[in-house]
Amino acid sequence: MASGMEIDEENNNNESKGGMWDLEQKLDQPMDEEAGRLRNMYREKKFSTLLLLRLAYQSLGVVYGDLGTSPLYVYNNTFPRGIDDPEDVIGALSLIIYSLTLIPLLKYVFIVCRANDNGQGGTFALYSLLCRHAKINTIPNQHRTDEELTTYSRSTFHEHSFAAKTKRWLEAYPFRKNALLILVVVGTCMVIGDGILTPAISVLSASGGIKVDHPKMSNDVVVVVAVIILVGLFSLQHYGTDRVGWLFAPVVLLWFLLVGGIGIYNIWKYDSSVLRAFSPVYIYRYFRRRKRDGWTSLGGIMLSITGTEALFADLAHFPLSAIQLAFTVVCFPCLLLAYSGQAAYLMQNTDHVVDAFYRSIPESIYWPVFVIATLAAIVASQATISATFSIIKQALALGCFPRVKVVHTSKKFLGQIYIPDINWILMVLCIAVTAGFKNQSQIGNAYGTAVVIVMLVTTLLMTLIMLLVWHCHWVVVLIFTVLSLVVECTYFSAVLFKLDQGGWVPLVIAAAFLLIMYVWHYGTVKRYEFEMHSKVSMAWILGLGPSLGLVRVPGIGLVYTELASGVPHIFSHFITNLPAIHSVMVFVCVKYLPVYTVPEDERFLVKRIGPKNFHMFRCVARYGYKDLHKKDEDFEKKLFDNLFMFVRLESMMDGCSDSDEYSLYGQQTQHSRDNGSSSTANIELSYSSMDSIAPVKSHPHGNNTITSSGHESGQTEVDEMEFLNSCRDAGVVHILGNTVIRARRESRFYKKLAIDYIYAFLRKICRENSVIFNIPHESLLNVGQIFYV
Repeated sequence: MASGMEIDEENNNNESKGGMWDLEQKLDQPMDEEAGRLRNMYREKKFSTLLLLRLAYQSLGVVYGDLGTSPLYVYNNTFPRGIDDPEDVIGALSLIIYSLTLIPLLKYVFIVCRANDNGQGGTFALYSLLCRHAKINTIPNQHRTDEELTTYSRSTFHEHSFAAKTKRWLEAYPFRKNALLILVVVGTCMVIGDGILTPAISVLSASGGIKVDHPKMSNDVVVVVAVIILVGLFSLQHYGTDRVGWLFAPVVLLWFLLVGGIGIYNIWKYDSSVLRAFSPVYIYRYFRRRKRDGWTSLGGIMLSITGTEALFADLAHFPLSAIQLAFTVVCFPCLLLAYSGQAAYLMQNTDHVVDAFYRSIPESIYWPVFVIATLAAIVASQATISATFSIIKQALALGCFPRVKVVHTSKKFLGQIYIPDINWILMVLCIAVTAGFKNQSQIGNAYGTAVVIVMLVTTLLMTLIMLLVWHCHWVVVLIFTVLSLVVECTYFSAVLFKLDQGGWVPLVIAAAFLLIMYVWHYGTVKRYEFEMHSKVSMAWILGLGPSLGLVRVPGIGLVYTELASGVPHIFSHFITNLPAIHSVMVFVCVKYLPVYTVPEDERFLVKRIGPKNFHMFRCVARYGYKDLHKKDEDFEKKLFDNLFMFVRLESMMDGCSDSDEYSLYGQQTQHSRDNGSSSTANIELSYSSMDSIAPVKSHPHGNNTITSSGHESGQTEVDEMEFLNSCRDAGVVHILGNTVIRARRESRFYKKLAIDYIYAFLRKICRENSVIFNIPHESLLNVGQIFYV
């Protein structure tokens, strides 16, 4: 049988030996020369001092806005009922100091941030990293050639190592893969919760400064001001941060310098003895004195490290060394001074704990600080909203979120995106939280719950990263995991006491998004499995003959499918219901891989299906979770460019295929070097992929036959190129499968509910594939079918 044919079981084995021919074509992605230069320098780790300082300065506005605005509301949430003993302030300050040291500084900045996926952070980036080192992807659409991508970096380990045992343990049962996916989705849902709660608490706390200067003002006025700011913030999202992003770094830097300077002033003016809080003995005294109240106050202390997850999710455009420099030189010392200064003020003004930040500001600079605080709160909110968009885009690419519109807002940076539907949902929920609670304390309780759960998820994922990716000794992994869980579970136990005081909000929000994401993924997996199991037999297609039992009309049909191998069931449905089919059929698969990006020159993968006179091809367009499959008018053109390139290279390889080691699709020819002959079947398998060439028979002068085949090959190449061009000129039709999946009658109730109602509703309201692929309406042909799963 011809080597160009594709047979279900046999083809998978052949492709696994290198059977797919890799063709690349550059696509236009927005990336300015400076960004490309900086990224290359990042990879080579060759930074000049000035460049490193500049990147560290720029990272302040993107990465540390959320963490930097925590002094606005920490003490208020730590002492919601007031301060009974000034010594409690020292204990709280000591807890804040060691929380900032252990979680953001040691754990995240120096350990977790090293686990980035080529600069990409967040829970899904960690999951993608794990998917490359173990077969835990729940949608089995990967191919061996995907691993040859330059961005598909992964490490190897010894078969008997602890990492190998962990890998086998993860891959052993589907339940473990699903459990890991649910863990990642839970973390993602909590990050979405952060995207709702961060703007609410940051802007509301900043707006509270108005009331400090006007004590008789109603709290409703503060809420209205906060809501107006939030509406403006979310309404401007479609412009992106590219135009105003240059303002973020100076605003946040000025904010850090102000709060640090005010902290030094307050320590000098009120009580320098607060510096004894650097001794951990005051933590012990704090808990001994306050008992359960001290334990529950950890929910407020927890807010001092909020923004740490946003720090990890917003890594994209900055090297790790710049992140570390900015935190250790600017953020960390300024935050310690800010909290110490507020503590010094509270030592003598215990009744001012509700507005501790604004009360501790010297009167002469009150309003300038108020303006900077409001701007810093907006920057912090923007960073969290951007992180939410980014992580939803990652979830979308990995099949865990319904298809939504993704808008690219920057011509310079690929990572700056805007998702309209999510933006308005976040705005509505954010305003509802702000107007519903009206005070920082309850929002703070909700915020703490979301943050600590994300941290727990990150810790568990980091355990696997350290084993499978870093190959750390299990003792080191155990120490990291135990220490992290002890600290974070302590905080988690504290926020559980406040579930009825606002802590339930992120759980409800996360539960709603978890239901949506998991049901969508479940439906996607079921549909993919059905299509895999109902692939059309190649023998059936061959039995139809070159005309496929139909009239072949001029033109090219692009059949969009999710299958990266095999002929989809929709094709048989199509040809059994229509009397004619196009002269050339191309099966187009757009798939996302667990990598942050697929290089532009490695985007496409092309292969012939069946004998040459069938004129059937497959083209796989591969994307990473960071890539944006935006409206690209050149996509169709570049697809055909790759197809034509494939035909030319195929003819060249057939024309010079006298090597004993290589044939077009990687199958080894089995010539006998001793007598110059081989079995007819083996030679035909290697060389007879062209219908215009007679099968090569075994005879003593094989080289002469191959040479003449080479001459015919050049002519055939020209003929096929002309044929493809004429078909393209005749018209291109895009054929999409409008697949509806339904649960079988004997299915359980929860499966019917998930598939027939929730998944069906999500499919109805999400974007159509024709819109995502930018297919002209006049060239679109929908083929409907129903799958029962």
